[in-house]
Amino acid sequence: MPEWDEGELPDSRLRPLVRETTGTMISNQPTVDDKQIERLPMTTPTQLQILQATLAKIGPEAFTAEDYNPGLIRHIVLFQYAPDATAEQRGQVVERFLALEDACRRKSGARYLISIETGVQTSGEGADKGLNQGFIVTLKSEGDRNHYVGTPVVVDPAYYDPAHQAYKDFIKPLVSNVLVFDFPVEQQTYLRATPA
Repeated sequence: MPEWDEGELPDSRLRPLVRETTGTMISNQPTVDDKQIERLPMTTPTQLQILQATLAKIGPEAFTAEDYNPGLIRHIVLFQYAPDATAEQRGQVVERFLALEDACRRKSGARYLISIETGVQTSGEGADKGLNQGFIVTLKSEGDRNHYVGTPVVVDPAYYDPAHQAYKDFIKPLVSNVLVFDFPVEQQTYLRATPA
């Protein structure tokens, strides 16, 4: 990913935030003089900063439009249940997540989630970091993903899905850790009918 120049950030409110993450400024107090700052390369901003800058540049209507950056997106969500979450509550977490496939709709009433898959962690590799439950949501565009995810990127409720936001509010006391990883599907392979 290319490095960003501060002048390229469309929203001046993001400049101190990006500069803070580079280590050149903390709380808007310079840690080096201005001439040194000019010579320091900007580090790559976080994905959240990139999305916020894009949203500021094109506006929420375009950013959450179903035809914004079309192409399959996988939205992977991994949960670690809270220690006091009961088996019944865990079941509700899964049931309500799967129900989002039908509940999440555009203002037109059209469903926009292609699929939701789920399962419990069964790997023996020891790299699960305590995460218990996984979900994979497939969407057909970045605009659909942006509309679905909502906060913290899209903060105007007119442009994000209230069903997903209600679900996020529901699970807060039931999960102690959440990992989210999104990626555009660049390549796909399929199982062959007969082994090669």
